[in-house]
Amino acid sequence: MNRIFLALVWCFLCVVIAQADRPNILIAIADDQSYPHTSAYGDPAVQTPSFDRVARAGVLFNQAFTPAPGCSPMRAAFLTGREVWQIREAGTHASSFPTDLPVFTSQLSEAGYHVGMTGKGWSPGKATGWEHNPAGKAYLKQKMKAPKGVSTRDYAANFDDFLAEQAEGQPFCFWFGSHEPHRSYDPGIGKRNGVDPDQVVVPPFLPDNEIVRNDIADYLYEIQWFDQHLGRMLDRLAESGQLDNTIVIVTSDNGMPFPAAKANLYEYGIHMPLAISWPTSISGAQVSDDLVSLIDVTKTIFAAAEVTPQDADRMPGYSLLGRMDGQTTEQEWPRTAVFSGRERHSSSRFNTLGYPCRCIRTATHLYIRNFKPQRWPAGAPAVFKEVAYDDEGNVVHSKSGPDRGGYHDIDAGPTLSVLVEQVDEPEVANKLLLATAKRPAEELYDIRVDPGCLNNLASDSKSAAVKQNLADRLTAYLTATGDLRQTDPQAAEVWETYPRYSPLRWFPQPDWAKGNPPIALPWLEARRPKQ
Repeated sequence: MNRIFLALVWCFLCVVIAQADRPNILIAIADDQSYPHTSAYGDPAVQTPSFDRVARAGVLFNQAFTPAPGCSPMRAAFLTGREVWQIREAGTHASSFPTDLPVFTSQLSEAGYHVGMTGKGWSPGKATGWEHNPAGKAYLKQKMKAPKGVSTRDYAANFDDFLAEQAEGQPFCFWFGSHEPHRSYDPGIGKRNGVDPDQVVVPPFLPDNEIVRNDIADYLYEIQWFDQHLGRMLDRLAESGQLDNTIVIVTSDNGMPFPAAKANLYEYGIHMPLAISWPTSISGAQVSDDLVSLIDVTKTIFAAAEVTPQDADRMPGYSLLGRMDGQTTEQEWPRTAVFSGRERHSSSRFNTLGYPCRCIRTATHLYIRNFKPQRWPAGAPAVFKEVAYDDEGNVVHSKSGPDRGGYHDIDAGPTLSVLVEQVDEPEVANKLLLATAKRPAEELYDIRVDPGCLNNLASDSKSAAVKQNLADRLTAYLTATGDLRQTDPQAAEVWETYPRYSPLRWFPQPDWAKGNPPIALPWLEARRPKQ
């Protein structure tokens, strides 16, 4: 009897010790922030001391990429550790999240972690059947006074509430999903708060004028707001003695909410900031040029927590632990390319159809495959301001919206307005075409000299060998990971059937759709405005 009791006590102590040794995990995700926009990366107009603090304490990644250039599919891919084309409805924007998809938050909770989130978790969409948001139990009560256009959510105070429920010795996993720097912005908020528009580095795909510079300054201010809350969380962990054994992961979901960035597979849509620290296990002041996908970060979370993921064979990422702690050499790092893709973003085309595309990004080049080049990449220019349909889906009443008013895959704001309203100016007209004109089936960019993705080399004979190599590698990867767009184009039309739960817009039927039987979309027909 005594031996049995002692054995039970020993087992209990082993569990407690194991839990105490496992690291805490703090994940901070900005909403719509591109790679270069932190002071650690050398941007002169923005100050991000908290991001820089994490980078100094651990690893600053120069080549990190999102699995999708939109918030909802990226967050689902990150939670599951899978590519967006492997997660059905969750891989498109504002649809649903099937309950049979395993997420790291639930698996860590089952393994004894205290799991929670604040701000934006997996969103937008419907998580029907889930006990709570797939990102974790929400801590949202704490509010604060905030500037116009900025969330009043006191993220750091909600983190305090979460920590108050942490059991002694229990490791935690917390998801801090900032609503910033998502639009809209209070015009001039950046300049009024010390962000100098003259110091702004305007990306080459945008016109360089006062309106655009101030718009970017407002965006940078909201990055700083996110960074301030991160700093308060880091201070809280340092005060409680937990920071050294906490993996801190700071990144973004997709690129900046400007034309030719967010919702695009171009560099400013998929290239993400990333810094990771874990003082007890990772040396500080490291800078990595390894190609990294954010689904690799998911694998890293499992590895650090010593939790074997469900369906690990369906997770194509790689753990970063070996690279960060020096056990894996640069030559042994298996990635020579990263991949990203998108389907539907906003409601921006006839019948709310998407713009399916996939890409491969190496250390030197970006190759994009557009599966439906007949569609408008940023949305059809013409959109109905008013419309009514009969029972057969025929238009019986309509009023057209403003000229070039349908570019809804681009977030509305001053920069988009400049492109549309000043289109008679040659420089502006060229930038508008880059963001909105129909694109060929293949695109190729040498990102070493063209990070703005201005010069498509797909038809350049000198780049033919590079293009063929990347095309073959993309085909092989999409095939190996089960992408229906590559393996079964007819079956891939299922992507168009997934319901969208956010607002819908209505567009004239394009010529290419006339004479083709429409896909049956009961969810769409139920919301179609009737006479």
